[in-house]
Amino acid sequence: MKLQLKMWLLVVLMFGFLYGIMVGFGTWMGTGSITSYLILAVVIMAVQYLVGPSLVGKMMRVKYVSEKEEPELHQMVGELATKAGIPKPKIGISGLSIPNAFAFGKSVRDGRVCITQGIQRILTKDELKAVLGHEISHLKHRDMMIITLLSVIPLMLYWLAWSTMWGGMLGGRRQGGGYTILIGIGALLAYFLSNLLVMAGSRIREYYADERSVKLGNSPHHLATALYKLSYSSARLQRNPGIQEELKRVEGVKAFFLNDISQASKEIGELKEVDKDMSGTIDQAELLALRFQKIKPSTAEKLMEIFTTHPNMLKRIKRLSTLV
Repeated sequence: MKLQLKMWLLVVLMFGFLYGIMVGFGTWMGTGSITSYLILAVVIMAVQYLVGPSLVGKMMRVKYVSEKEEPELHQMVGELATKAGIPKPKIGISGLSIPNAFAFGKSVRDGRVCITQGIQRILTKDELKAVLGHEISHLKHRDMMIITLLSVIPLMLYWLAWSTMWGGMLGGRRQGGGYTILIGIGALLAYFLSNLLVMAGSRIREYYADERSVKLGNSPHHLATALYKLSYSSARLQRNPGIQEELKRVEGVKAFFLNDISQASKEIGELKEVDKDMSGTIDQAELLALRFQKIKPSTAEKLMEIFTTHPNMLKRIKRLSTLV
């Protein structure tokens, strides 16, 4: 309930923020240009909504598999989808080397759940099921649609900043160019702040999907171990030059992954502190022990988290410890 409240407050803040900017700009410049920005933003959002899933599938090199090809995977996804009360999504295997999972689609009925090559080799069945529960929860609660909708606001503010700054420079003093440039700078600042709010929304959705995976019957320590293993594997594989090229290719869609693969090397040091017996897993006792520990991220870590789409991994696993 607390996460839902945070998300609703963020949505209200984002649209209130946009409304204030639009009213201010409309008062100064007239409402015609604002209407054109709004129409253009809606068109871009519609195109993104219709074409986005195909682009994500191509960038992630997804091949959809039948029940005959992957019977166990289909069974797990089918059971989780039934528990979540949604239609069974399409299931795909990504050709990417880094072990991970992701979900996307235009709607709940168009949902797709995918895993990358190799994830089945490093996770147990229970751990994989916890990961799939997380992805099913993203589909159930339409997270992709929510973040896409919120992402339109920074887009509109960027166009507003760009056009007003250029208009002010070309318009000269007689047309109030100096004031227009100031409005453009203000819109650029608003664009930057709204981007941070979109990323905050993404982090809230990740926490929420973790929580919902547990409510689908998965154990918190299985999901915590899966996150630990995926971070460790990502950190190890990133030393490979071929993997580095792969990461560059998927930079624009890495927000779809279960964890932020670019932060894996930094996160693995913290996670090893949770794995007291150095077994490569986080068992229930270790997770319970974390519940009573105080997590104090450094100032640098707090700042870094603001600019990411995923929560700090140690904080994320600490939250899972409260669900045991």
